Amino acid sequence: MENVSSIWYVPAAILLHGLSGIPGLFCSRRSTRAPYGAAGLSLAASLLGLFGAFQVMTSHAAPPPLALPFHMIGSEDWSVGMDALSAFFLVPLFLLGGLGALYGLRYWAQEEHPENGRKTRLFWGFCVAGMALLLIARHAILFLLGWEAMALSAFFLVSAEDHLPEVRQSGWIYLVATHAGTLTLFAFFALYYRITGTLNLHPIGGDQAGLGALSALFLLALVGFGLKAGMMPLHFWLPGAHANAPTHVSALMSGVLIKMGIYGMIRFIGFLPAPPASWGVLILISGCLSGILGVLFAIGQHDLKRLLAYHSVENIGIILMGFGLAMIGRSLNRPLWILLGLGGCLLHVWNHALFKGLLFLSAGSVVHTTHTRRIDRLGGLAKAMPWTAALFLVGAVAICGLPPLNGFISEWFIYLGLLHTLNPSPSGWAAISLAVPALALIGALALTCFVKVYGTVFLGRPRSDAAQHAHEAPLSMRAPMLLLALLCVLIGLFPWWVTPMLNQAVAVWMNRPSAPEMNLAQHVPLNLVTVIGVAFFLFAGWISFRLFHSLRRAGGKTSLMPTWSCGYARPTAHMQYTASSFVQALLHLFRGIMRPHEQRPDMHPTFPKEASFSTHVDEPVLDRQILPLGRLLSEWFGKARPIQRGLINEYLLYVLLAVVALLVWTMPLGRLCECLFTR
Repeated sequence: MENVSSIWYVPAAILLHGLSGIPGLFCSRRSTRAPYGAAGLSLAASLLGLFGAFQVMTSHAAPPPLALPFHMIGSEDWSVGMDALSAFFLVPLFLLGGLGALYGLRYWAQEEHPENGRKTRLFWGFCVAGMALLLIARHAILFLLGWEAMALSAFFLVSAEDHLPEVRQSGWIYLVATHAGTLTLFAFFALYYRITGTLNLHPIGGDQAGLGALSALFLLALVGFGLKAGMMPLHFWLPGAHANAPTHVSALMSGVLIKMGIYGMIRFIGFLPAPPASWGVLILISGCLSGILGVLFAIGQHDLKRLLAYHSVENIGIILMGFGLAMIGRSLNRPLWILLGLGGCLLHVWNHALFKGLLFLSAGSVVHTTHTRRIDRLGGLAKAMPWTAALFLVGAVAICGLPPLNGFISEWFIYLGLLHTLNPSPSGWAAISLAVPALALIGALALTCFVKVYGTVFLGRPRSDAAQHAHEAPLSMRAPMLLLALLCVLIGLFPWWVTPMLNQAVAVWMNRPSAPEMNLAQHVPLNLVTVIGVAFFLFAGWISFRLFHSLRRAGGKTSLMPTWSCGYARPTAHMQYTASSFVQALLHLFRGIMRPHEQRPDMHPTFPKEASFSTHVDEPVLDRQILPLGRLLSEWFGKARPIQRGLINEYLLYVLLAVVALLVWTMPLGRLCECLFTR
């Protein structure tokens, strides 16, 4: 009975999230009570949803599907259902859905944003409800309804400050991209219906379609869901949307919304029988490209949130590398490759939601107090914002894949899976292990990027008045960040807590729930990770204690002196490394890919004026491909403007010419010519 009732918790959570923002519409624009009511409903809904999801993941059998009293095509009822794979994606959704609503109480306070505060809370609830609905949908129409609710709600969230031109542009680019993906999914489900004769979602039989139809389904799923996931080169909407949305919305989009694309790939590509190994290779190569290019373009950014957005592209690449390895393992019947690849892929879905949510919320605290996202206008914030600085550091260490935090665990699973392809085998697929140096390069570049970010934003001296007057974020904003940081540490130190749930989700995808070899603990020394992690924290604590003790013993004997700074007696903030100068050598090394625009100071005059050095890196797809093509098409179509001058007589002439052309088109000219020539 408990297993059957667990499915009801998630629909109840969907209903509460969907209703959370509606009561506020009937309150004043400056009401302070409505936001607390919406946040309370969101937190209650998230607790219900998390309880139901964990019940499914910890049980041995999924609850039976729940039929809804609706149908549209034929006599098929819409139904919802949950298994370990759906529940696995529901956990980060409800976690960030509740914590983001709490964070938004002060970050996006109603009295500070009376023109869009109610709208933001309303569509926050709709967005979370739509994502939860598509995760439990077992009918294509219901899935698309949840998908569209998510897409449209995210558009209104991204466009919250629609009085700003750059926000409007980012919103429209996102809307065009998401509807292009939706149209691709319509084609996917139309072909799925033609093959199976039903819109109920289930695996396709091996004898129902040939390789051509299955390949078409695979490519449609890869493009449709890849647009939502932000996979290179389909990521062009992502940097602008994440940078210009309210920061707690950016955390939800980066931590959860783009993962709906990953869920769609895993779920629906998993429905296709007997996948060729080339499918997995294509996904693996796409993951490598997304990871490397995503972190490279992150390094060249000067906007803090835009930099974090490109790191979402990077981590989507890491997730795709694990999924590609699992697909190759499925094609070659290598269960261990599937276990390590898909296990690392799914765990990185969780880990990325945790540390990227933490990083975006920490960046939101910086933006909230300084009112700027420009990295070069910050600096020295660790003194004024010690909690935010410490929590951002936890997220930075985790996203770089360093032990003993959670990002290391999921990347370690993928490393082990790729290295297992080196074992001698007649298949000759050892070349897959070439993805190992690609993954190592991603980690090294990510470390370089976050050294730049942390040093420029939190260390050194303030570079502007905004940074000088910074202050710590309120408790309602710090509490969600603290919880996310704690989860990053717990998964990093005790990964064996989550591996049983990973085993369940992998078994669902393989359709082998009772396979004894599907146990990560048998193939990965997880206890060793715990020992190393605890030893690391003890060592760090001992070093901190000794340093603090030595400072106390020194007492008044110590004095603070300015940094030497290469012989300058009075260093200033202008003598510090900036976001441009720190990575100048790296940008020069990869200039063929990044093509940076540099503004160099002119030092030739005898008495040079004040000058600065800066770099700018264009978006590789949007700025270099899509927008130039759009301008070219606009120029071509602009040549037709002389025939549209608003003159009625000219329009009547156009109608007459069109009617004549249609008459000529419909006349039997062939028979007429035949009659004329025969006479």
